[in-house]
Amino acid sequence: MKRVSLILFAFLSLTAFTTLNTVWTNDDAHSQLGFTVKHLGISDISGHFDDFDVKITATKPDFSDAVVEMTAKTASIDTRVDDRDTHLKSPDFFNVEKYPTMNFKSTSVKKAGKDSYKLTGNLTLNGVTKPVTMDMKYNGTVENAMNKKQTAGFQVTGTIKRSDFNLGSGFPAPMISDEVRIKADGEFIQ
Repeated sequence: MKRVSLILFAFLSLTAFTTLNTVWTNDDAHSQLGFTVKHLGISDISGHFDDFDVKITATKPDFSDAVVEMTAKTASIDTRVDDRDTHLKSPDFFNVEKYPTMNFKSTSVKKAGKDSYKLTGNLTLNGVTKPVTMDMKYNGTVENAMNKKQTAGFQVTGTIKRSDFNLGSGFPAPMISDEVRIKADGEFIQ
C-alpha cells in the first residue's frame, strides 16, 4: 500500500506542473484561405489557396495561449481565371518555382474582446519574412455529430501590403491595390 501511495504521489506531483498541449488541425472540407485585391480601383477580385494546413496548439479552452502555424502551397492559388492564375504563379508575383510555400507562425495572441484576439506572427512569403497582425475570432467549440470529435471554429481577417513581400512590384497600386485583404475561415479538429 505504501508503494502505491508513493507512486500516486509522484504521478500527481509531476502532472501538477505539466500543462497538456492540445493540438487542433484544420478540416480541409470546412476551411478556406482567401484574399481580395482591388483592380483598377473599382472592383474587388478574390481568390484562395486550395492546399494549406493549419495547426493550433493551446492549453487553455478559450485559446488565449494559442500558437498558430500555417503552411500554404503557393501553386494552389485559384482566382477562377486560368490565365491570371498562371501569371500569379510566375516570378512577377508568387514565383512558385522558387518559393513553393508561404508560412505563418504566431508570436502572440492578445485578447481584444469577448472571443476576439489580435493574432501576431511572422509571415514568410516570396522569400520575405515580416511581422503581421490579424484579427482572430473564436466562434466556439462543439462536438461534430458526424465524427464525434471536438471541433473549434475560427475566422481570421486582416490586411497585408503586397509591396512588403515584393509581390507584383511591376504593377502599381492604381492597377492592383497594394493592400491585400485576408479572410480565413476554418474548423479545427482536436
